[in-house]
Formats: sequence, C-alpha cells, structure tokens
Amino acid sequence: MDGHRYRTTSRVATLALCTILIWLGRADTSHARVLTTTATGSTAADVQRTVDEFRVALGRNNGTGGTFKNGRREIAWDDVPDALASPASLPGNFYNTTVPRGVIFEVTPGSFRVCMDDNADNDDDPDKILFSDILSSYAGEFAPFSGQRLFTPIGSNVVDVSFFVPGTTIPALTRGFGAIFSDVDLANTTSIELFGLFGAPLGTFFVPSITGNETLSFLGISFASPLISRVRITNGNTALAAGVTDQNGARVDLVTMDDFLYAEPVRIPNPGTLSLVAAGLVLLGWGRLRRR
Repeated sequence: MDGHRYRTTSRVATLALCTILIWLGRADTSHARVLTTTATGSTAADVQRTVDEFRVALGRNNGTGGTFKNGRREIAWDDVPDALASPASLPGNFYNTTVPRGVIFEVTPGSFRVCMDDNADNDDDPDKILFSDILSSYAGEFAPFSGQRLFTPIGSNVVDVSFFVPGTTIPALTRGFGAIFSDVDLANTTSIELFGLFGAPLGTFFVPSITGNETLSFLGISFASPLISRVRITNGNTALAAGVTDQNGARVDLVTMDDFLYAEPVRIPNPGTLSLVAAGLVLLGWGRLRRR
C-alpha cells in the first residue's frame, strides 16, 4: 500500500509540475492581443514614420544604463567599435555586457558581423562598408536605415535573440520587438518568430517584401504585457558568403538588418513562487490520498 501511495503521490507531483510549466509557458497568450506594424520603402524616409509610431507605442528610450519598469531599448550598431566590425566577429553578448541593453545573440553554426562605418575612419574606403569585404557586389545590394552600419549572421541566416535584465544574467521578458531589414525580395521568407516562457510559441510573423536592391522593410510586434523571452529571426533563405548573390538563382534571397527596437526587458517572476505552488499541489494530492 505504501508503494502504491508513493507512486500515486509521484504522479500527482509530476502532474502538478507539468501543469505549472504549461501555465507559465502559455499564461495570458491564448487571449493576448498582438499588434503588428509593417512598412516598406526604397529610402529611410519611406519607413521612418512607421518606425517612429512603433517607438512611441513601446515608450521612451532608456538608453544603455540601468533598468526600468517600462520604456524601450534600441540597437543601431553604430556604437560597435571598428575592432569588432567586419571582418572581425561581434561577440554575441556585446549588447548585454560592453553596452548593457539586455540582449544576447546566438547563431549555430556561425558568427555575427557588423559592417564597418566608413565615415568613422574618414578614409573614403568603400571596401569597409555594407559587407563589401565579403563580396564587392554587396555594396550595391544593401542599405542602412540609420548611420552606416548593418548587422548580419555569417554561416547561417538564423539569429536567436534572448532577453535579460540589462547588464545581468537574469532572464527577462519583453512585450514588443521590431527590426528593420534590407533587401527582402521574397515574400513569406524573412520572419520574426516569438517565444514565451519555456519556449511556448507566440507566433511567426513575416517581414514584408519589396522589389529591388537597397530597399528597407520594417516589422514590429507588440503585446499588452511582457510575454516574449526569445526571438528567432530568419533572414531570407541564404547566408551571406563569398560568391553568393541574389542572382545565383531565382529563389535566393540575401537579407541584412539594421535597427532593433524592443520594450524594456523585465525580470521573470521569482521561480521560488512557482516551487511553493507546486508544493501546495503535491500536499493537496497527498491529503486526498490519506482521506481515502
């Protein structure tokens, strides 16, 4: 009988824990209202108004230091030093340690590159901008939205973005994320996929396409409350590499990124609270067994 009670109690505990994890991963998402904002254009001015509206919706810009209850963060890549710009690789944690804005980038396999700002060197060397150090034709394929720098993964066309309380290793949630892309040629290819706690899917959203080189596309997604723990960005369908161009095949689409905008990362609720709830459910199940 004791063995039977032990097995039954274990099953109750397991069920309780699974219930909590499911509840956490999907809390408020089934009825959450999601808003998407999009724009395309051949110049920065064509998408500027839409980007500014998304900025206003997220709240004031909190800059780089400290933590806040609300507002937004931005990454324009212009503060990356030349020593970490292409052809060098940008560390994935640069924007959570060196410049604490609460994000860490991951790519498997591969690395990250930010094109070097030619204007910062004052040497009029076009080989240093727009990833033309990878392939010369890239200088006429991509265009920045702000400044002169762009961002791209190398070795893969997929980037994972995880959120943290800025400058710490404390996982965080954000209520909105948006990015500006350059040269999105193919529809339903470049996308932003959102995940909540424990990897719960929050939806996949496609970046609008536009014909021509040096074009810009913007996609922003926001919720009423912080739900997003991770973002997966798929840039076109092929990674930048020497000898690879959009003209290599009708279905090849190379895409780079500029500004990232996201709501202030806020700390995930204390896991200790979850343990207390789990313990309470286990005790409740044990009490029912004893009464039987």
